[in-house]
Amino acid sequence: SSNASSLHSLRKTTRKIHSSENTTLSLGSLHSGNLVTQRCLFALPSHHPSISLSSLLCTSEGVIAYYWSQFDIPTEDLEVLPEFSEELVLETLENGIKEQRGMSSKSDVKISEVTASFTDPRMTRSPRCFYRLEANTVAQRFSSPGYPKGYLPKSRCQWQIRASEDNAIFVTFPFFHIEDDCSDDFVSIYDSLSPDDSQAITEKCGQRPPSNPLAVTSSGNIMLINFITDSVVQRPGFEAEYKAIPKSKAAFCIFKTCGGVLSENKGVFTSPLYPSFYPPSVDCKWTIKVTVGKKVRVKFTMFRMKEPGVDIRVCHKDYVDVMGTKYCGEMSSLDLTSETNVLDVSFHSDESFTDKGFSAIYSAFDPANPCPNKFACASGICIGEELQCDGWNDCGDMSDEMKCRCEEDQYSCDNGLCKPKLWVCDRVNDCGDWSDEKSCSCGENEWRCGDGLCMPQDVVCDQKMDCEDGSDEASCKTSPGICSDFSFKCMNAQCVNKVNAQCDRVNDCSDDSDEANCACGTRPYKLNRIVGGQNAELGEWPWQVSLHFLTYGHTCGASIISAKWLLSAAHCFVTNSPQNHVASNWLSYSGMQDQYKQDGVERRAIKKIITNPDYNQMTFDYDVALLELSEPLKFTNTIQPICLPASSHVFPAGMSCWVTGWGALREGGSKAQLLQKAMVKIINDTVCNIVTEGQVTSRMLCSGFLAGGVDACQGDSGGPMVCFEESGKWFQAGIVSWGEGCARRNKPGVYSRVSKLVDWIKKETGI
Repeated sequence: SSNASSLHSLRKTTRKIHSSENTTLSLGSLHSGNLVTQRCLFALPSHHPSISLSSLLCTSEGVIAYYWSQFDIPTEDLEVLPEFSEELVLETLENGIKEQRGMSSKSDVKISEVTASFTDPRMTRSPRCFYRLEANTVAQRFSSPGYPKGYLPKSRCQWQIRASEDNAIFVTFPFFHIEDDCSDDFVSIYDSLSPDDSQAITEKCGQRPPSNPLAVTSSGNIMLINFITDSVVQRPGFEAEYKAIPKSKAAFCIFKTCGGVLSENKGVFTSPLYPSFYPPSVDCKWTIKVTVGKKVRVKFTMFRMKEPGVDIRVCHKDYVDVMGTKYCGEMSSLDLTSETNVLDVSFHSDESFTDKGFSAIYSAFDPANPCPNKFACASGICIGEELQCDGWNDCGDMSDEMKCRCEEDQYSCDNGLCKPKLWVCDRVNDCGDWSDEKSCSCGENEWRCGDGLCMPQDVVCDQKMDCEDGSDEASCKTSPGICSDFSFKCMNAQCVNKVNAQCDRVNDCSDDSDEANCACGTRPYKLNRIVGGQNAELGEWPWQVSLHFLTYGHTCGASIISAKWLLSAAHCFVTNSPQNHVASNWLSYSGMQDQYKQDGVERRAIKKIITNPDYNQMTFDYDVALLELSEPLKFTNTIQPICLPASSHVFPAGMSCWVTGWGALREGGSKAQLLQKAMVKIINDTVCNIVTEGQVTSRMLCSGFLAGGVDACQGDSGGPMVCFEESGKWFQAGIVSWGEGCARRNKPGVYSRVSKLVDWIKKETGI
């Protein structure tokens, strides 16, 4: 909208034009696929705006004409705006064509089809930069304006790419870094010469790592790339490489990864052109046949078929169909099992919006023993037998927790689940129906304070601290000025009673100090979710640091909390050997994924080691250390600081967090070459204290799985355990500290609780 009018425009109006027998046009040159350079004007009734032809495409079916129509609606007529639909415009155009046809006794041109759709109004004005590119078999490059120094706001650019009729177009982006908010800046790619959503291949923003480049293929010999920017934040932009692929070759490439009979007892199959984006308008079918008497198990190691506005329960656009069920979206876990020795897997992509697709492993198994020495989930996943009936949903479908006979040390929930008795009355709904909390000491109309004391329910949010720890006034908007252990303390001494007010993009403090220093906890790269993977992707954990001691290589982990300071564990440096506390004996490596590769890695000497003066070598209490670097880090795509939580920050029991490091992959094993990641769950403090036999202090927290199987291990010490908040920020909840063995049952990992140590950290570093 402007002061004068509200602007709506058609995204595309396409006319397929067929010559009649009496045509005076020469179609020989048009069929060749060469661009027709003359401009045309269609004669329409006077009540239509003039429509200029922006481009022509010639195919064996005739000519496709693309053009823009701009409709300016005066301010006084804005009430008609909701009625201004694609259908109404299309109907008007078609009626106009009929009227024109009725006035002419002889027609040289037959219009067989008209389509219309709205476009982003920012593209309706003439683009500030417009390019027509001819693709051939030799790769050529183009880049966004200003690359790599940075593009300007209000950029409006188009690249129309054409190839000869028997070719398709392949475009990849070796470098892609624009603003992270797609409502401001974005690149949109179309399987067309106009920005028609029905022909959109994808729309992207943000930053992509070299391991996950954007790469797309057209279905025909045309492609349009739009670049729109509104943000004043300057980013480098992108560099793209394009070339023509003979359709026969493209079809061969697609055919190789698209359907067929798979008769081996195990193998891999992927969506077309994986790991590039699959093309639009493709259908594939794989028939997997294994030995008679066995069944087929399919495990998707990567599954991403996301599309705007698609209900993943219906999957009416792009999908994978297995045994009559359609799957789409982004799956964190997908394992399927056939009913016989034959399984059909179908893949479908429609004409708009594509994605990475999938990669899947299939194998044959004996239905009489589907999971040798393991428990078989209803979904077909195999898990360790010790994970059955342990209170955790390890299968993902609760099948490992159904029909369980509760053991003596377990509590029988009202819904039939078994949970550890340790979890009863711990103020966490472990059963899912609150039955583990219903018979606890406090009555129905009572409130239980954080220390377990019961109070009348009406003490909650009465602007008085009735509980000693102030938990009755936590998260109460009606309790201004009440300061408790749960309150966020602003720089001006104001207290905010709101859970995790820090860096949540809402200014709660009158001095805005809750949103200050929040340039942390972000991952610049756009990363795909890898199903079941444990190797970390490049840039996935940009705050992770590897600490090398003398000539021993990787010894401990650390995290970046500012350009000059790292956070680690005191027990890495306070040892029987005084050598460990000598700063010059240590080197830090930031931005590292592979211990044997130095590309993009920043090495820094350690200038100073500060261990907490209250650190206890016997109990591991106050197990925290600060490392000052010899020179500041330069933050990049793979090197970023993690957010430190406020002392009031709450990481609730059951929350899923991630621990990373190059430590041993198993107890007594060797260290990892590639950075490893593991999802762990925060364990309730009461349970943590019991399973560690009273060894935890308030400066510690437990995380992992009581059943074992996932844990930090030797060499991970000092590394971060981080949790993702709804604000979009990652916060460091813990520092890998100690544990009994690695991943043992009822022996979770113990971490230094950062929220209890953050005041000391800030005092020493000035962060």
